[in-house]
Amino acid sequence: MPKANVFNMAGEKIGEIELSEAIFGIEPNKSVLHDSVKNHLANCRQGTQSALTKGEVSFTTKKPWRQKGTGRARAGYAGSPVWTHGGVAFAPKPRDYSYTLNKKVRRLALKSALSAKAAENEVLVVDGLKMDEIKTKAFAQFLKKVGVEGKALIVTENVDEKVYKSARNIDGVFTTISTILSPYMILTNGVMVVDKAALAKIEEVYA
Repeated sequence: MPKANVFNMAGEKIGEIELSEAIFGIEPNKSVLHDSVKNHLANCRQGTQSALTKGEVSFTTKKPWRQKGTGRARAGYAGSPVWTHGGVAFAPKPRDYSYTLNKKVRRLALKSALSAKAAENEVLVVDGLKMDEIKTKAFAQFLKKVGVEGKALIVTENVDEKVYKSARNIDGVFTTISTILSPYMILTNGVMVVDKAALAKIEEVYA
């Protein structure tokens, strides 16, 4: 049974908590994780690249010179892709790169990511993760006390403006809520610092 250390907001360790075996204790599926990350990155692409084809560049359609007798290569249009400032052959056009993954694959990927974090002891639970006021310095000191240096993913049960605004200016720290976790988010944001209520929500929703 995987376990995680439990801290209070003073940064003191107050015990341990057992994590759900079904969510934090499975064997991570690397293939599914790869598919999930690739899907996330593809869905993030704007697909706004665009270039002009030879039919779209602004050139006269008059033949530059006669077909034969000049000693030069045959030419029919100054906007040809083989000419400088001409159109682009097979020009890229705006397109949608997004695609969807099977629901079971998405869920397995999330469980694999959470299990990988638990196996590396990168899941910390906080009993009552909240701030009395918006204070970046205080939140940074809290993270330091619980041993978090560098990247961290802060997970709360619901949107907490004080926690969000206290953490947003700390380099490498990202905040989210328990119901919109993604494998990419978990894998790329270092240690998971999870509110105890948010952990219960995760185990309830993804069990």
